[in-house]
Amino acid sequence: MTTSDQVCCGSSDEHQHGYIDEKKRYLARLKRIEGQTRGIHRMIDEEQYCIDILTQISAVNSALKNVAFGLLEDHMKHCVRDAAELGGEELDAKLKEVSEAIARFSKA
Repeated sequence: MTTSDQVCCGSSDEHQHGYIDEKKRYLARLKRIEGQTRGIHRMIDEEQYCIDILTQISAVNSALKNVAFGLLEDHMKHCVRDAAELGGEELDAKLKEVSEAIARFSKA
């Protein structure tokens, strides 16, 4: 087994991802977001007031950010922690992933 196979969240199918304990909760939240998105589509189709549509878009953006930050937290609690125990290149790679993910969030 290689070092990368020992860390969760890698390409190995042997390990569970950090979010697995919260999978049902994430799926439920995403289903609600999907419904909100369909509602925005309907609002535009029905030519509703711009500000009302923008309010709903803001709510969807906020909900998606909450899901994303939850996933990031789960990743850090499981995958980054596991990599920290191994140290070396695994830790460097996981820290780089987290840093890049945070940079993507800050651009949004």
